[in-house]
Amino acid sequence: MLEGKDSMWQWTAVLLTGYLLGSIPVGYLVVRWLRGVDVREVGSGRTGGTNVLRAAGWGGAVLTGVGDGVKALAAVLFARQLGSPPLLVALAGVAAVVGHNYSVFLGFRGGAGTMASIGGATGLWPWSLPISLVALLPTALITRRASLGSITVALVLPLLFTARAALGLGPWAYVIHGVLTSALTLWSLRPNIRRLLRGEERQINLKVGKEDRKP
Repeated sequence: MLEGKDSMWQWTAVLLTGYLLGSIPVGYLVVRWLRGVDVREVGSGRTGGTNVLRAAGWGGAVLTGVGDGVKALAAVLFARQLGSPPLLVALAGVAAVVGHNYSVFLGFRGGAGTMASIGGATGLWPWSLPISLVALLPTALITRRASLGSITVALVLPLLFTARAALGLGPWAYVIHGVLTSALTLWSLRPNIRRLLRGEERQINLKVGKEDRKP
């Protein structure tokens, strides 16, 4: 009975901590600090790196991407530190993505969860980071459409963890992280996907001119 109670508290602590870490509105704070504006009133209204790029330039976007990844990584490492089973470790990263996309500090608004998904995956398997960045950056920069990079990552992560599990290199429980974070990202990107299908998705302005910083 005691073990059951301990398990319940462990699951509660890990999932709640993961959600709260993910809810830290890095992009919102970075843009407030650098530009003194609310990033939710710029472009797509999201708090992720792409919209921060529009609002505050490349420096702000990089800070946001790193911060979003680190908070999900921290959630996974916290779960590991408590000796959590593989499923709970995987769900810690998912909870962080939920927090990022639906932050309690921003009225349950946030980003699409790409960098948070990568951060959580990195905690599960460090090589997820370079593989995900190779999937994300060339796709986004060559097509100049960040949403395509995010969609690519959302498709790569479940395949990556499934392949590792099938080869006996990692637990099947980690596939849950890939599948659920993929679903969260694709759900958040519904408007972008519709625009992509219509050929109307806006491109990244690599020079980030003043026009891109206007609400």
